[in-house]
Amino acid sequence: MQPAPTTAGTMGGLDDLYQEVILNHYKNRRNRGTLDAPTIAVDHNNPLCGDQVHLEVLIDGDQLADLAYTGDGCSISQASASMMSEVVKGHSTAEALTLVEHFRQVMHGTEEPDEDRLGDAVALGGVAKFPARINCALLSWMALKDAINTVEEDHRDN
Repeated sequence: MQPAPTTAGTMGGLDDLYQEVILNHYKNRRNRGTLDAPTIAVDHNNPLCGDQVHLEVLIDGDQLADLAYTGDGCSISQASASMMSEVVKGHSTAEALTLVEHFRQVMHGTEEPDEDRLGDAVALGGVAKFPARINCALLSWMALKDAINTVEEDHRDN
């Protein structure tokens, strides 16, 4: 007869799975590259650690029709960019901003990660325990927020 699994054993298994998801996104980055004719391109960096992301977004109407990114940095920042690109692509700009805010709240520990909304990015929920790494995970998400807000401000001004 096998002993029942403990919470610690289950949590270790979940942490291992999440680490595998993060590593997979770091090694096999989704939507990495550039777009032929982006609506907007933004650059964000984290001067404390050197992480950087160049994000290009194609907005058609109010939809994120396509996006691509390049950049360098730690596995957390680059995997997060890959995850973010998969999560938001095809959503409206309003939905994307809602997802960005949910992810930001998760990183700051004020909301539980919603796997249905965040997809693989739920694996980054554990980063909230490491304050020095939160900005790494948020880098591409804040770049997306900046890109959308800039396009929307330009439309309001015209």
